Amino acid sequence: MSPEAEKRMWTERVRSRAVGALPPEKLLPDRQPAYISSWIYVFGVVTLAALLVVIGSGVILGLKGPAWWHESGVGKFFNSVHLWAVEVFFFTMVVHLWGKFFMGAWRGGRGWTWVTGAVVFLIAIGTAFTGYLSQQNFDSQWIASEGKDGLNAVGIGAFFNVIDFGQMYTWHVILLPVAVAALVVWHVLLVRKHGVVPPYAAPVAAGGSAAPRAKEAP
Repeated sequence: MSPEAEKRMWTERVRSRAVGALPPEKLLPDRQPAYISSWIYVFGVVTLAALLVVIGSGVILGLKGPAWWHESGVGKFFNSVHLWAVEVFFFTMVVHLWGKFFMGAWRGGRGWTWVTGAVVFLIAIGTAFTGYLSQQNFDSQWIASEGKDGLNAVGIGAFFNVIDFGQMYTWHVILLPVAVAALVVWHVLLVRKHGVVPPYAAPVAAGGSAAPRAKEAP
């Protein structure tokens, strides 16, 4: 096949656009700016690590079923791992969210990076809620009975029936996690494309000159 014919193929066009938008040196950089050493930049990575533990333990729980995580000692262990990974995930994600808010993480063409992160937080709340409803114990029954009135009051009870275990279990183990994972991947790719947001420039000194601004990632 001639080079001209290859350029007309859709696979060549998709590959060229992908490499142009996110070159390998940006996707897997060898170096990061000096300001990355601050603790505020750690919470995003910890959030990703906690999410991996949540997904891994959740897959095991989903394969075994409710009876296993209520009656088996190993099942209770993985249930606890899943719970505490979720706690760490939300704690670090909230710190990461507020830290980036006060740092103005949407600066420098990073608007979609901020939006995808914020939407992940909102969807994760729904994922956690359906997780509580999927426990198959008294807690889940009480949460469902209290939550249905609120959802019915806003008119979405017919589409989001918290009393229906099968529906809530499907939302929790398939639909919402897929949405979270897809948005997290998109979020990370945007971070790699635009670089990590630098701190704000230092205020003007008494002599009238400002301190040098932190250099952005290439």
